[in-house]
Amino acid sequence: MADTMSSSSTPSPEGAGPCRPRLVHESYTIAWICALSIETAAAMAMLDEMHEELPRISEHDNNCYKLGRIGRHNVVIATLPSGEYGTSSASSVSRNLLHTFPNIRHGLLVGIGGGVPSQNHDIRLGDVVVSSPADGNGGVFQYDFGKAIQGKGFQNTRFLNQPPSIMRAVTGALRADEELHGCHLDDIIEAALNRYPRLRKNYCRPDASSDRLYPSDVIHDESCCTDIGDASQQIIRAPRTGDESNPAIHYGLIASANQLIKDASIRDRLASEKDVLCFEMEAGGLMNELPCLVVRGISDYADTHKNDVWQRYAAISAASYARIFLQQLPAVKPISHSNTRTNQGFENMSTSHQALSGSLSRRASHQRLGGLIRHRPPPGIQKIFSTFKTRVLKIIFLR
Repeated sequence: MADTMSSSSTPSPEGAGPCRPRLVHESYTIAWICALSIETAAAMAMLDEMHEELPRISEHDNNCYKLGRIGRHNVVIATLPSGEYGTSSASSVSRNLLHTFPNIRHGLLVGIGGGVPSQNHDIRLGDVVVSSPADGNGGVFQYDFGKAIQGKGFQNTRFLNQPPSIMRAVTGALRADEELHGCHLDDIIEAALNRYPRLRKNYCRPDASSDRLYPSDVIHDESCCTDIGDASQQIIRAPRTGDESNPAIHYGLIASANQLIKDASIRDRLASEKDVLCFEMEAGGLMNELPCLVVRGISDYADTHKNDVWQRYAAISAASYARIFLQQLPAVKPISHSNTRTNQGFENMSTSHQALSGSLSRRASHQRLGGLIRHRPPPGIQKIFSTFKTRVLKIIFLR
């Protein structure tokens, strides 16, 4: 990714100080949705420029937004309420966001997920998985929504939207760049850590010795997750060489559900049946509300050996890919809703003015006619004037 990894791809310090630009709701075209606060912090670290917060449009919108710019795109970052996870919460956040920011054109769901390593996919902690449509699916598979049929196993019955064609085109272009030049997410991460030194302690890459993969039949209790032991039971993988990207980017199917998975047997079964690369909890609630690209940094292997060591690094890895993606995504000029409202206002004023003018004209005609009638004519033609007045008034008020 020679072009995408140029100096322009690294976060710049503009707008980081107290004097931040203040735009309007209609200026924002990109929705970036996170489930955790650590994911939001990673997203904010990728902004070229931070913007001043805007007032809420609706009292029913309980979201909190962080605003800024990446390249040519004005970005809205929204986070699920603390302690709320899953599809229903993600769906509610996206609905409120789309109401408050009417010009949103593209969505990104960025955060951490559980990786599914296999013989075909050398997925490791800190790597990034990007949803990619294939075999009739939209890139996201909701594995807890379906039906069980005897002799046929579980069949999915809910179909989720895929990202817009322009987003799929950009991922295809990025994949081609990676084939030629590799991906250098570590450069983007390093630039963000240099810009925000407070992040370095917790968001830098953990020691490789903490990336441990076990067979699916090895079950751990919580106490052993902090133990470096069980080396004899680990799956040994060769270290990545200097020619290999680290973290690496994988494209494929992401499995979504309303529950956290800590079962390696389910992980391996879905990897075999569906070629799933990653598990997460929110995409199923977003894809039909806001078809988006799902980007997940791998923080664990969706098994009983879960810990928090890799979560922050996985979050910033995913955010760095999202930044590169937006650098390549063509900008869309937002629709000027304010101009539309102004034009409608002028049209309404013109209509009202015409109606008022007509009313005043009719009233003036009535007054002039009444003035003529008040000069009493001779008795012989009084009846003629009365009939004439009635007919004229009908003509005036029925026009």
